[in-house]
Amino acid sequence: MLTGNLVRVRTSKLRVLPLYLNRESAEWLSVAESLLEIFRTAAGLTRGELESAIDDLFGSGQATLAHRGLARVLEDRSEFEVVSDVDPEVLRDKLFRAAALYRTAIARKRADSTPETATGGFRREAILEAVAKEMGITAEQAETSLFADLKDENRLLKFEDISAQRLIDRYNVALAQAVVLRASKLHVEIRQETPARIRQIFRMLKFHRLSFQAGGEAKDGIDLTIEGPLSLFQSTTKYGLQMALWLPTLLNCRDFRMNADLLWGARKEHRTFHLSREDGLVSHLSDTGGFRPPEFEAFAARFRQIAPDWDLDDADKFFRFRGIAGEPCVWMPDFVLKHRPSGFVAHLEILGYWRSTAIAGLMDRIRTIPGACPIWAISEKMRVDESTGAGPVAESVVPFREIPSAPDILAAVEKARRRSS
Repeated sequence: MLTGNLVRVRTSKLRVLPLYLNRESAEWLSVAESLLEIFRTAAGLTRGELESAIDDLFGSGQATLAHRGLARVLEDRSEFEVVSDVDPEVLRDKLFRAAALYRTAIARKRADSTPETATGGFRREAILEAVAKEMGITAEQAETSLFADLKDENRLLKFEDISAQRLIDRYNVALAQAVVLRASKLHVEIRQETPARIRQIFRMLKFHRLSFQAGGEAKDGIDLTIEGPLSLFQSTTKYGLQMALWLPTLLNCRDFRMNADLLWGARKEHRTFHLSREDGLVSHLSDTGGFRPPEFEAFAARFRQIAPDWDLDDADKFFRFRGIAGEPCVWMPDFVLKHRPSGFVAHLEILGYWRSTAIAGLMDRIRTIPGACPIWAISEKMRVDESTGAGPVAESVVPFREIPSAPDILAAVEKARRRSS
């Protein structure tokens, strides 16, 4: 993802318009290939040397903002390491202590001497040689290791190659992600998609711990409202980062429109950002649709161990209900739990980031859905309310900290089964 100083946009009234690169442009393909050649042959170079090579190729200054953005994408595909004969922090500590003692000794010597007998001064080389000898290295090794852990001194270990056109695609997505990072809310329309695709969208929203509301009908498409960082986290962009990381999943849809409400710049001015399939952005994510948080898998494996009378499967059904204003909404749990002896069925949803004010009413409405028996596992660590009061309390709500407790959820569904009989 691009840092703020690399974001290339223009504004038109209240809209923020990213300056995407043309993926078919011969000029930009040539630029991308030139940068790729630098990284392909840069094994062993430091970050500072890489930057110098890029400066030599394109020059420095604002005119090369796009070049530096492309280079940043390649840097994110690179692995760097600290190359040093000794721990740089330990070396610096010893050198600075030795220098302080040396200076103190010189000051005392001068204080005890007459102007005629006071001689000598601070000798950096002598201190470096003494500390190097103590650590079993040469003075030259100590010199090169002194600041080897600084970012500019990290050396390129390996680079994940990419084609020139894919580099431009990745840059354009990174630019859009950098804009979404400043979003306070996303409004998304997804049309002409199969239930499997919509399920993938929901799963990735959950994977990135995003709080959202969904409306519409699966056959006609869905409408999503995704809350952003400033409404939930005030001064941080933690939640905005999750929205930006989710964006490449949306790009795999065949027909979508996204409107983002932004708080832009240092003065947090209200702006908007629009994105659709017509913008031509190409996702770098493989379209598998099978991603799931690891705690989901850990819970499922444990539940199957301790509940031999229950089947636990991925949910494949949408529950439709009406919202507060009568609008059509969709609820999709994570798992279906079926008690084989009785045929009783319950539906489990695992919540990531949540607010008690947002989910209390939602839970009440979901409980009224015909045929649904909802159970919620709620993370105590991912609550984003400012208040410290307790969260929702009910037999159908199971709190957890790291991984949903399989025994607690089993107890909750057993209680629900007994109530229904």
